Amino acid sequence: MPYVDGYVLAVPVEKIDEYREMAVRAGEVWKEHGAIAYVECVADDVPYGELTSFPRAVQQKEGETTIFSWITYPSREARDAINAKVMADPRLKGQMNQAPFDPRRMIFGGFRSIVEL
Repeated sequence: MPYVDGYVLAVPVEKIDEYREMAVRAGEVWKEHGAIAYVECVADDVPYGELTSFPRAVQQKEGETTIFSWITYPSREARDAINAKVMADPRLKGQMNQAPFDPRRMIFGGFRSIVEL
């Protein structure tokens, strides 16, 4: 079963096109280094919950929207090796310093698949 890195972050609405361009570049690098899939989604039907929600989780501000993303890998071991190559890839050096979002509010983590239909 594949291994998945998941991400949730807030992006200013006026910077969605800039974010998309950055994501396409990053996705191409991840796929080139062996990722199975690279997916970026923008909020469409994401309510602001009373206790929990995607917007609350990323401290979404006025004028921002939520991005939900994931990268799939053949295994945890493959993910670790692929991410090491991606982080060393000169095409992405410094990208987080120029990101069109606040990386301090990004939620991320690695997940082991338990069901895939």
